[in-house]
Amino acid sequence: MKKVAVIGSGNVGATTVYYVAEKNIADVVMVDVVEGLPQSKAADFMHTAPLRGYHGSIVGATDYEAIEGADVVVMTAGIARKPGMDRMELLKTNVNIAKNASRAVARHAPEAVVIVVTNPLDVICMVALRETGFALKKIIGQAGVLDSTRFCYFIAEALDVWPGDVMAMVLGGHGDSMVPLARYTSVGGVPITELLDDKTIEELAARTRTGGGEIVGYLKTGSAYYAPGASVAKMVEAVIKDEKRLLAASVYLRGQYGYRDIFLGVPTVIGGGGAQQIIEIELTEEERKALERSAAAVREGVTLLESFYSPGSDDA
Repeated sequence: MKKVAVIGSGNVGATTVYYVAEKNIADVVMVDVVEGLPQSKAADFMHTAPLRGYHGSIVGATDYEAIEGADVVVMTAGIARKPGMDRMELLKTNVNIAKNASRAVARHAPEAVVIVVTNPLDVICMVALRETGFALKKIIGQAGVLDSTRFCYFIAEALDVWPGDVMAMVLGGHGDSMVPLARYTSVGGVPITELLDDKTIEELAARTRTGGGEIVGYLKTGSAYYAPGASVAKMVEAVIKDEKRLLAASVYLRGQYGYRDIFLGVPTVIGGGGAQQIIEIELTEEERKALERSAAAVREGVTLLESFYSPGSDDA
């Protein structure tokens, strides 16, 4: 059986483990620095095996050696921004966590595809790439799948239709500058431009951009994890089963859409080995300007990263 490792067993990590386990596609290992946390959650999951019909194992560990030979590694470890914490402090903390995790992945799971969830996602992808030394296609950021599924739900809610009939595409960085593409979004094959007026579409797109913030607003001290966990599991399944799914994901660009040397959310064929192909679609002038604003926000994060981090060093 294939093996999936999830680094971080907080809400997002544990929920990812749950959704992957439900698919019965791999053995799963949870790794966390907090002694007892991954072990307790893994045991709790396995106690449901007779009820849920799990075929694989779920184990918890605090040592990175447990990820040995993993086919996919999901990186969720990191902290959320706390009151009074500036952006640099958050970035330094999560970069340091990602740096150590990435080195462990390179050491123990050199053939793995890495799916990054830790924020700021597009910047952390760069850290994972540099520290692992993996091929570009093996580092993928989970962004567009989550953003697209939110867009799908908001559209389905507005039209009172089954969410599974909605297909959406969201490009750009994972943040408030993301770019929901109405022209490439449909319900049962019918473009939403035929079903909703421009004002409503823009309102739904705006809600998509702030969908994560909406959850934070309710929770006050936490962030979303059910939808992110399900989104990651969808990507994991695409890799494990070599499904060749066309999904929006943050990948390293080498000239596509006019960008180089940054991770940015674009349509990507995901299957065995990771990002198999980047699909370039035609964009209107307005869409290109929106994507440029998103890319600029990602570049700003990378510039901030470069101010204190160098690959392979211990200074982060």
